[in-house]
Amino acid sequence: MKVILVSHTPDPERSISAAARLCYSPANIEQILSAGINDDHVFLEKLVAVGHLSPIEHASFTFAIEGISRACSHQLVRHRLASYSQQSQRYVGEEEGFAYIIPPSIKENKRLRGHFERLMEESQGAYRLLVQELTDKGRSLESAREDARFVLPNAAETKIMVTMNARELLHFFSMRLCNRAQWEIRDMAFQMLQRVKTVAPTLFRHAGPPCLKGKCPEGPRSCGKPDEVRRRLLGE
Repeated sequence: MKVILVSHTPDPERSISAAARLCYSPANIEQILSAGINDDHVFLEKLVAVGHLSPIEHASFTFAIEGISRACSHQLVRHRLASYSQQSQRYVGEEEGFAYIIPPSIKENKRLRGHFERLMEESQGAYRLLVQELTDKGRSLESAREDARFVLPNAAETKIMVTMNARELLHFFSMRLCNRAQWEIRDMAFQMLQRVKTVAPTLFRHAGPPCLKGKCPEGPRSCGKPDEVRRRLLGE
């Protein structure tokens, strides 16, 4: 898996701080932008603590992600307050063989891995056969791929670009960095968090599931390992 922070709002924490100060100050824009630079970090922490999150929406971050499965991307796009561009299985053919993701629990078991890989080979063979026969019957290559892709598995590797504003990212991290999140999207979220911390460290310092700050809301479904989560995300 590879996660790249492609672009972001210039000086995101400064932009958010200015937007929030505007709400409380009678000063004009020039005064707001030139004042308070030294205490922006403190102001941002207070902003998040009191739950005034609308100014955080003024900063956005764009990621390029590859080496994830379609199972992972299907979870990702459920976060609707974001923009996505995903590699198409209609225009990008898989006749030469599709890459796929093997879950660690299967990869570490020789028997299960063998069974998994045979199924991937069968899917590849079925896909190639469908494309060939549909094109032989006069369908365009694009049209043939459009229908043949139905046999491709959730394990098929994909690439995607995603843009989220900071508020949605905080929500995304609260959901997907939880130990109960599926392992692949959790790993992806962790890499995304590491990238945004380099450009907005104060804003994302405490990003993560609710157990970082208090009680887990999952009740009997809790993983029961808040200390482990805090060590992984906060280094405590």
